[in-house]
Amino acid sequence: MNRRITAAIAVALATTLGLGACSSDDSSDANDGSGDGGTRTVETAMGPVEVPENPQRVVVLDTAELDSLITLGVTPVGAVQADVNAEFLTYLPEDQLAGIENVGQIAAPNLEAINELDPDLIIGSKVRDEQRYDELSAIAPTVFTETVGAPWKENFLVHADALNKTEEAEAVVAEYEAHVAEVTEAIGGAEVAADTEVSMLRFIEGGNTRLYGRENYIGTILEDVGLGRPAIADEAEDGFAVEVSPEQVDQADGDVIFYTSYGAADASGEQEAVGGPLWDDLTAVQNDRAFHVDDQLWFLGIGYTAAEQILDELEGYLAAE
Repeated sequence: MNRRITAAIAVALATTLGLGACSSDDSSDANDGSGDGGTRTVETAMGPVEVPENPQRVVVLDTAELDSLITLGVTPVGAVQADVNAEFLTYLPEDQLAGIENVGQIAAPNLEAINELDPDLIIGSKVRDEQRYDELSAIAPTVFTETVGAPWKENFLVHADALNKTEEAEAVVAEYEAHVAEVTEAIGGAEVAADTEVSMLRFIEGGNTRLYGRENYIGTILEDVGLGRPAIADEAEDGFAVEVSPEQVDQADGDVIFYTSYGAADASGEQEAVGGPLWDDLTAVQNDRAFHVDDQLWFLGIGYTAAEQILDELEGYLAAE
């Protein structure tokens, strides 16, 4: 786990333990994580849900949920696969992914495989799996957020509440906010950041190329740092993305371009577009400020462990000399 997040959780745990030392023996026994049948109520997109006081066997149905659990020091027993080339998120520590069972593709989780894991909690989102909610709830208490992407910070707090790790989550959030301030300063301050137009370009295997707007995961991180965006970012449908063909890659121009592929570069259009005449004419390319980034980290992770690593990379690419 990212050292910043590890330190933040350690502080939260120390605080929690200190508070626990002042509580009664009865209170300590009731909250010892032994799975004694106690429950709590969590507010979800599907209404209030009773969840175990300290869930031990959690299944996650999206990448954001996987990032959230690992960020909070919890290894799920099962997770879906989102990437076409990798089982789970490769930017997460391998030792913290060990033993997780694959329970199907993100768009079609395998309910039988989930049931066989005997989970005591399932975490996902309404936008992904609303049609499966009743079946999932019959297996275990199921906590859904409304949607994915842009509201990732709010979703993280719901995930933390379901896990009974709200204090640890608050420490993670505070550490992220401090890191954001450090990166903005390293770039040259708020004014320099605002004057730097950053374009986010993603080639999609089996789909159109996307120029990302502001209402998505990576857009919120760029906004937190205070970075500017090119005009086309404001033309994105619902703020999410503008879809173009690889032959329209010139619309991605900006002071800086971060680009990647979902899928193989030779099948997504990236290989054909990058290095072509339109690409070579882009301002960012001519100024050596077009950077290839990891798709899982920048677009699929959608959580604080990914965000901390993205902040590190932003500082590395953009820090003032």
